[in-house]
Amino acid sequence: MRGPHQLEFRETAQSPRPRPAGPPGFEHAPPDPDRVLRPGHEGNRWRPEAFAAGDPAARERLAARVVEGGLAVHDTLREQLVELLETREPARELEPAELGERLAAHLEGAPLAHHGTWFLYPWSRRVVHVLPEDEFRELRASRNRNKISSEEQERLRALRLGVIGLSVGSASAVALAMEQVGGELYLADHDRLSLSNLNRLRAGVHEIGLPKAVLTARAIAELDPYLRVRPFLDGITDGNMDAFLRPGGRPLDLLVEECDDLYVKVRVREAARALRIPVLMETSDRGLLDVERFDLEPGRPVLHGLVGAIDAERLRGLDTSEKVPIVLRILGERSISPRLAASLVEVKATLKTWPQLASAVSLGAAVVTDAARRIALGQLTSSGRFYVDLDELVRDGAGAALPGLQDPPPAQVEAACAAAPAPVAPMVVRSRAALDAQRVRELVWLATLAPSGGNCQPWRFSWDGKRLRLVHDAARSRSFLDHRDLASWLAFGAAVENVALAAAAMGLDAAVELRPDPGDPAAVCDLRFAATGGAAPASVVALAAAIPERVTNRKLAPRAPLARHAHDLLLRVAAEVPGAALHLVEDPERLAALGEVLGRGDRLRFLSRTMHREMMGELRWSAEEARATRDGLDVATLELSGADQAGLRVMSSWAAMELVGRLGGGRALEKPAARAMAAASAAGLVSVPEHTREAYFAGGRAMQRVWLQATVLGLAFQPMTPLTYLFARLASGGGEGLTPAEATTLRELRGRLDRLFPDARGRGEPMLFRLAVAPPASARALRRGVEEVLEVDPSAETRAGPLRAAPFTSATHRRAG
Repeated sequence: MRGPHQLEFRETAQSPRPRPAGPPGFEHAPPDPDRVLRPGHEGNRWRPEAFAAGDPAARERLAARVVEGGLAVHDTLREQLVELLETREPARELEPAELGERLAAHLEGAPLAHHGTWFLYPWSRRVVHVLPEDEFRELRASRNRNKISSEEQERLRALRLGVIGLSVGSASAVALAMEQVGGELYLADHDRLSLSNLNRLRAGVHEIGLPKAVLTARAIAELDPYLRVRPFLDGITDGNMDAFLRPGGRPLDLLVEECDDLYVKVRVREAARALRIPVLMETSDRGLLDVERFDLEPGRPVLHGLVGAIDAERLRGLDTSEKVPIVLRILGERSISPRLAASLVEVKATLKTWPQLASAVSLGAAVVTDAARRIALGQLTSSGRFYVDLDELVRDGAGAALPGLQDPPPAQVEAACAAAPAPVAPMVVRSRAALDAQRVRELVWLATLAPSGGNCQPWRFSWDGKRLRLVHDAARSRSFLDHRDLASWLAFGAAVENVALAAAAMGLDAAVELRPDPGDPAAVCDLRFAATGGAAPASVVALAAAIPERVTNRKLAPRAPLARHAHDLLLRVAAEVPGAALHLVEDPERLAALGEVLGRGDRLRFLSRTMHREMMGELRWSAEEARATRDGLDVATLELSGADQAGLRVMSSWAAMELVGRLGGGRALEKPAARAMAAASAAGLVSVPEHTREAYFAGGRAMQRVWLQATVLGLAFQPMTPLTYLFARLASGGGEGLTPAEATTLRELRGRLDRLFPDARGRGEPMLFRLAVAPPASARALRRGVEEVLEVDPSAETRAGPLRAAPFTSATHRRAG
């Protein structure tokens, strides 16, 4: 006769066993239901039997058991091993042939059937083949990384945990086992499964009547047969409490208490406090988690003193009516949910006992497991009560504000300026004509269309009727990358180049005097204008006309080679700035190598607290936010897919990036640069003779000419220059603000970049960028209005001085466009 839970089963793994012959006529007589359908005895077995697959004698014993007992065989070892090998090399897609070679090498010539361990589960009549313990644990924990590091996982596996009360506690025990929080689990409950328990316990109707401790131990064994589990089927008693809390004479590392017995609830805490064992309790109401760190606070009153000075012995003689007030104090009569409060009133009236829901038990298991993990890792050190109250957290009106799902990118014309003046039409100003304030505003507007790091726009202008002064607005450029203001002076050079080109298109020559006021270090330069007496060259007019069209274009398209005439034009316009040079890389292999270098730099920036904060501070996550500030980078300009933008939001969390860094991760942060270079026609580096502000100012002028020429040629231009400013900090700033590890990485990348651009070795590097053939940009960064950046002397509004040539000095650069 089979047991009550085995009325029907698969006889063998391959084919049914022949039935033994019965008495004559048996095959025609129906069985007596009253004789057949009677419960048998299944027993309380909960530990699977292990058979080493590499031991011939063990395999023979197991084979005999399979045939003799009609056991079902489950062998997915090859799939497990393939997954293990793939997990170890996540960046590779192993071809079948290569995978076969890896499998053979891993097995070292042994047959696959001899690898790992067979486990026989007597209660389910199954035999299962799994990986060896170390490989099994590695693969089973692979999806925990990087939320749990490998080192943290090893620490967690060394824990010994106890769970008392397996109605609510069963879910916690299984969750702890799933997450591999604890290498030894001790389970205590004297109760057996009833049908009403199935509203919150994961079990089957065939298991009604079995001890809850056995059911939980079986569930754990079926997900991890190597995990050491010991159930106490009598629950916790005075006789076994010490053995439970101190197995082998050593205290547990943590106790989860979920029992209903008030005496046990208090008594076990008294014992845990004496042994300095932390205790967790989850009440399945309002997500209440109770934490008592007796390991850190051995004098702490049990249950936070909520039950007063009462001890466990005094609870023995109390009747139910006397216990109710104590239970309410433990739960918190003023903080329990209205539904539980209402239910308590009905207990022993319309309800047999208080209600518990599967959702609350599951939430409690998650909260307990999370807290246990963090306590073990030293990440949660306080005692107290914590609520994960879904009624409060998830309710109408409490949802987090969400941006529009389809924020339309700002129109391209708006990016230049909402109410910007029309582009300056080419004109000739006669030698004695006046430059009025309105024309100055047009020049300043064009100046503000220059690029700047993070679109910070670090400039202010003033016009007194004779000269236009550019002033450094230092409050807008306090960036880690703006070492010694070099990035700001690059932007100043680009802005001045815009003015010079636009003035030339008007028939004016712009004379630039650097550092015009020794008493004012913020004064960058003065510009004075004089009539040239003739029209500007067509090439200059074309560059000036491209100023409002210039844009950062990060769109990716299949690589197209850089045309020869484009190559020559770009080199020429850069060389027109004294001391500046442009270096181009067009070979695909060298571009790929540059992508690796830039990707490493991007990863370094994301994993630096300072640079991460500044990067995220530059972003404008919606069109509305971009219009409100008119600075920073509209995320629409980053040309991200929906998935990539979601990923960027995840990466905007420094807590997440800090953990990535601590775990040695972040390789995915390198991929965007590699993809960008894979689509590039060329990479360009503008270099200057020195690492000085004046040299970077000239570099800004050269960069702007190259960028405008690329715009005229229809090429996409994307700056990729943060790394060169980190190099500048390393070289001229002694690596100030960099960690030793960051400095070491930068020195390595410095050498690799020098090999890619050998002609620029030792020179200043104000701009590194990529060129590509790509569709138009989806959006462009906005600019502050002219009225915010330009101060006009009131007298200059009505006075327009004659245009005359400015005298040349050693600090003056005179150029027409």
